[in-house]
Amino acid sequence: MNNPLVINIQKCSIHDGPGIRTTIFFKGCPLKCTWCHNPESQKYTKEVLYNQEKCTQCNSCMNNCPNHAIYKENNRIYLHKEKCEFCETCLDYCLNNAREIVGKTYTVNQLVHEIEKDMIFYEESNGGVTLSGGEVMTSDIFFIKQILKSCKDKGIHTTIDTCGFTSFENFKEILPYTDLFLYDVKLIDNEKHLLVTDVDNKLILDNLERLSKEDVSITIRIPLIEGVNVDKDNTEIIKIIQFLLPLNIKHINLLPYHDIGVYKYTKLNKEYYGTEFKAPSEEKLKEISSLFENNHFITKIGG
Repeated sequence: MNNPLVINIQKCSIHDGPGIRTTIFFKGCPLKCTWCHNPESQKYTKEVLYNQEKCTQCNSCMNNCPNHAIYKENNRIYLHKEKCEFCETCLDYCLNNAREIVGKTYTVNQLVHEIEKDMIFYEESNGGVTLSGGEVMTSDIFFIKQILKSCKDKGIHTTIDTCGFTSFENFKEILPYTDLFLYDVKLIDNEKHLLVTDVDNKLILDNLERLSKEDVSITIRIPLIEGVNVDKDNTEIIKIIQFLLPLNIKHINLLPYHDIGVYKYTKLNKEYYGTEFKAPSEEKLKEISSLFENNHFITKIGG
């Protein structure tokens, strides 16, 4: 069993399942969604985030790096990624906290202990724990299974937030210990899906069909993005509805596009390619919501 990297343990979350929840975000995702608001979650390895605005160019990180992985060019600090061993020495010498290492290893017991700290909130709100990503279903599934099993043994409600791009055998491993799946559906059109996520959607849709035949609750989460899956005629939305109608699924969460994570791309020295994206208008959101409701889906705008 391999311990996957965790990028964040978010307390008191109200957007990742019912009630007040502890959401654990695991690092690594097979998709590369153009609009991704957590780009630091895509790679399965540790990464360094650098906030140039906080940096005072004191050079302490560069002068004290034992591996000479940090260098300066054109008044900006850069990183030789192949030399960095994530020893965290640079963090110790950065007085302005301009540097951050993303990705931390926990044991199952350590994560369960963190989850247990919020038991009182779960009991009062019918909340629980949500395992998210990145893509949690591509982490070591036996590690994930042990967390879920421990939580179920303690009476904690469990949720998996997934894009579905994994072997169905992984779903079968955790089914007995999972109360709810939050399952992303972005597009039915495979060519468009491949263009904006870098992966084929056949596995995602096949897994959803198979999962819907199991005795488990599923909520579909659909990011709504003008120019991706939202247009004047609701072409892609209608395709999604037609795909979902035969399945044993009734709950839909519509998630309007936002760009609050764009600043992270600069920290990772990456370019954000979703600058042309925008959220649907309020009128359009109501129109799309009505399309689902008219087909007897229980629909909510937001997570």
